[in-house]
Amino acid sequence: MREIQIGGLVPFTTIDYPGKLACVLFLVGCPLRCVYCSNPHLLSTGEGEYDPARVFEWLKSRVGRLEAVVFSGGEALMQGDVVIEYMRRVRALGFKIGLHTNGFYPDTLARAADTVDWIGLDFKATREKYPDLTGQHIAYDNMIRSLDVWQTTGKDFEVRITCDPRFISTDDLLEIVGILSSRGVKNVAIQKYIPHFEDDDHKTTAPQRDVFFSDAQLRDKINSMFPSVIWRE
Repeated sequence: MREIQIGGLVPFTTIDYPGKLACVLFLVGCPLRCVYCSNPHLLSTGEGEYDPARVFEWLKSRVGRLEAVVFSGGEALMQGDVVIEYMRRVRALGFKIGLHTNGFYPDTLARAADTVDWIGLDFKATREKYPDLTGQHIAYDNMIRSLDVWQTTGKDFEVRITCDPRFISTDDLLEIVGILSSRGVKNVAIQKYIPHFEDDDHKTTAPQRDVFFSDAQLRDKINSMFPSVIWRE
């Protein structure tokens, strides 16, 4: 079996798995080409920069110090069963397993469900705007299928919405949270868009990026729809 490809590692985080002290493994490869991607160096498949065996030995040294290991990307599930097997080995050390996913691989998520303890699922835009943002026409439907898959597990999760004003308006945001509320989602994170690689023709301004967070009425309305809403500015 081929090895997992790891392109990055954050040794300590308190925000990537809510309520847990964790590290993050960033895996290589992603089927999407999101305009605002913050990790474009991880998009293409290929050799990872980190030796999986050495990372595993390092994780052994973190037992008792960290509580969880988060698999992110890229899109971690793009590597399929290789990732699931590595997750199982890490979980056997006593760690909780977290997963950040765009939901493109619902069938793989179903196979990983017994191993993963928590997921952060990206809901990127309305159905109509998903292809322009992600470069994939099936990404929205796959994400919804992944949401359905995970909800059947009864395990905890968070749905994350990054508010890029080029692809999400305040009306779009209300449409998205309405969908999530109707599906019984409990934990939502509204994330400010951070411009990493904007070209001159598509630059955003600070007021455009702030509008989702400065509108008190909008915030109050969304806060009233869920047991937990995190506003990440």
